[in-house]
Amino acid sequence: MDMIASIRNALVPIHRAGTPFIAGFFVAAVLLGLLWEPLFWAGLVLTLWCAYFFRDPARVTPVSDHLAVSPADGRVSLVGHVVPPTELGLGDEPLLRISIFMNVFDCHVNRAPVRGRIARIAYKEGQFKNAELDKASEVNERSSLVIDSPRGEVGVVQIAGAIARRIIVFSQTGDHLEAGERFGLIRFGSRLDIYLPDGAVARVAEGQTAVAGETVIADYAERSHGWSWRKD
Repeated sequence: MDMIASIRNALVPIHRAGTPFIAGFFVAAVLLGLLWEPLFWAGLVLTLWCAYFFRDPARVTPVSDHLAVSPADGRVSLVGHVVPPTELGLGDEPLLRISIFMNVFDCHVNRAPVRGRIARIAYKEGQFKNAELDKASEVNERSSLVIDSPRGEVGVVQIAGAIARRIIVFSQTGDHLEAGERFGLIRFGSRLDIYLPDGAVARVAEGQTAVAGETVIADYAERSHGWSWRKD
């Protein structure tokens, strides 16, 4: 029984949104294998990659209203002050923006950077340029939500990329989220932008790798040094 429990603990859960894709890859592998056996093995490798892409591991989130955690796994591609998109309704003054780029090997389940109520959600059609480019924030298709947190409104923008063509949001306007709680995902490579209220200080650097729900990306100068932890 201990061995079975160890195996179960070692396996990473798969998000339900990936089930149709994994099944599709496997069926395609079987059908191609009927034509030529090596195609089955190639298809099986792609099926395993698809399962890996939709993995949804538990995360241990530091819980404090003085912190913001990363909403995505990936590389921090930009840290700076930028005027937020108009659809967020956050004004026309520059805010601290932290951008995180997810490649096709990163976990793509997105998590709330702070706790609070979703004040509004906005979707904007656009292009599908490389999400790593800075201009992708303005021209690419995106879905945004604004979280009314204890420190003010926080904007979280899911940006589609050259390969990613499907943005999924699980939450709705009015929902209450805890920091680190899942709110959506983007399929097959993309980027998230986070706009933080005045007073936020970045605690990550460009090029750093962030872990969704765990990496502290920003805090406040007058912050308290104590916080608890929550596993989800």
